[in-house]
Amino acid sequence: MNQNLYAALRAGFPADLDAVAVETADAPAGQPFAPLLYTWGDLDRASARIANLLEFLELPAQSRIAVQVDKSVENLILYLAVLRSGHVYLPLNNAYQAAEIEYFIGNAEPAVVVCSPKNFGWISKVAFLKGTQHVFTLGEDRSGTLLERAAPHSDEHTVAPRAADDLAAILYTSGTTGRSKGAMLTHGNLLSNAQVLQRYWGWKAGDVLIHALPIFHVHGLFVASHGALLNGSKMIWFSRYEPKATIARMAEATVFMGVPTLYVRMLGESSLNRAACSKMRLFISGSAPLLTETFQAWKERTGHTILERYGMSETVMLTSNPYHPKDGERKGGTVGFALPGVGVRVRDDQGAECPRGEIGGIEVKGPNVFAGYWRMPEKTREEFTSDGWFKTGDVGVIDKTGRVTIVGRSKDLIISGGYNVYPAEIEGVINDMSGVAESAVVGVPHPDFGEAVVAVVIAQPGATLNADSIISTLKARIANFKVPKRVFVQSELPRNAMGKVQKNLLREAHQGLFA
Repeated sequence: MNQNLYAALRAGFPADLDAVAVETADAPAGQPFAPLLYTWGDLDRASARIANLLEFLELPAQSRIAVQVDKSVENLILYLAVLRSGHVYLPLNNAYQAAEIEYFIGNAEPAVVVCSPKNFGWISKVAFLKGTQHVFTLGEDRSGTLLERAAPHSDEHTVAPRAADDLAAILYTSGTTGRSKGAMLTHGNLLSNAQVLQRYWGWKAGDVLIHALPIFHVHGLFVASHGALLNGSKMIWFSRYEPKATIARMAEATVFMGVPTLYVRMLGESSLNRAACSKMRLFISGSAPLLTETFQAWKERTGHTILERYGMSETVMLTSNPYHPKDGERKGGTVGFALPGVGVRVRDDQGAECPRGEIGGIEVKGPNVFAGYWRMPEKTREEFTSDGWFKTGDVGVIDKTGRVTIVGRSKDLIISGGYNVYPAEIEGVINDMSGVAESAVVGVPHPDFGEAVVAVVIAQPGATLNADSIISTLKARIANFKVPKRVFVQSELPRNAMGKVQKNLLREAHQGLFA
């Protein structure tokens, strides 16, 4: 039996391939809007053409296909084409800058890179210098060489045979040392999780998903897209999030998935009320902690209780608050119960399992847990216990009923607007700047993003530093979501008796900065 993920997704398509699968809800920047309708047959035929193009290129088996483009339906079709051709999809945040792209391409050694037309000049130079053979472009307005080269190819394609443990995707997730790690996800990892979520979240005939998330990470690409495709559900497709427009489309939909920031912004719109959400079945939140205030405000305004869940790039989804009332209530501030087939445990620093109600390090096990880090066997071994459980780096507690609450994260991780930000990476860039002696980066509460990045910088003797200049320099070197919202130039950093920087004191000092 072919266990290629695309084969399973394709089996979920409705019998009527002329039915609408995706309807666009906005237009590329600066262009007049007219909705585009993509049928299920369109998705199948267009992905077949691109898959045939990839086969025409005679790539090595399971080649990496790196993609850094703006969100579009064609971007989703490209992902499906990579799956069905049996190659490995490598999505890259479109905010990444040159130094970051250079590292990812150098580390993954993709056979093909697909980028936005506007970035072709510099990305192609990086790719060709790193040994990539093919660079194509794909614009959010359906422009670019990828579609041009695929057009002459057949719209029929036999899905490549793949086993459950064959690699399907690599997602880069930053490490606490600043060096990004490629989490290897298999066809089996992704399919098992999609099937569990389809059952657990009550996906049913007639469901319509509002898709307002990016598709370069787990939440938008795997959780949202896989859910709709596997269920044969139409998607209302936003290429960029706009709260008022999203609310306006809820009358035609039943499911919405978002990071907490999206819910906060919709709560700021007067059009959000019970009538606007009356046809909705389910609101899901994840990728960052949902504030209790947001959870309660949403319930009071809309009559709906947000379902919060917990997952990682390395594991897709792990836990979820219940969908069905018979399974319990959805509690704000918690991430629910372990999903069917997923093991979750909490252990102390000595490796002993914690009693229910006690805080410890969260470890997980299941068919959804990744195959390891790309070309990092030692790091992979470090992150798994001797009995095969993955150490998430998160800190939490499991109550007597089995409900999981996340109380902390790996020591320095910041989650801003749903994106992981590791201070060591930003500190490394700042410390390389002229006149900088050292820096410390922390996350502090932010009403919109959950957490905001803040940097404290120490100048070298005799040097003068300007906070705004530091921010400007960072914007040219790293993705915008990593750039500190505030930079403070100080004379020293707080340290303990051993000389270690006390970041807890920095967090406390700036706790109310964005209140």
